[in-house]
Amino acid sequence: MSTHLKDKEEKILQLLECLAEESVKGTPIIVEGKKDIETLRKLGIEGTIIAAKTGGKTFLDAVSEIEKTHVKEVVLLLDFDRRGKELTKNLKQHLEKTKIKVNLTFWLNLSNILSKEVKDIEGLASYMETLKSKITNS
Repeated sequence: MSTHLKDKEEKILQLLECLAEESVKGTPIIVEGKKDIETLRKLGIEGTIIAAKTGGKTFLDAVSEIEKTHVKEVVLLLDFDRRGKELTKNLKQHLEKTKIKVNLTFWLNLSNILSKEVKDIEGLASYMETLKSKITNS
């Protein structure tokens, strides 16, 4: 049991480390809201993080804000629920039309590892704490 949890924790930490490296290289990370940004900061992600759905921002506002950064690639890290999946799909299509490469690797891997346990990015930090305490107490 605890080796399964330990493996899961290691996989997530490894993904977060790679995400932090990608971010430091200058690749912006696109999340849904401010709480998602706070969570990623707590988890040690320091680069540019753009919230796609804050302050009454429309979908097109988010796309335009991303375009203005003049980056060649972005990491989409939206929630894992139905709305998050829809937004991911739409953003991916729009950004690719503007010749911005969309990296879904982190989103897909986290989504697979977390399966139904975490539905949004903002829940990731508390999930990691719970996982750590389960491992420690097992």
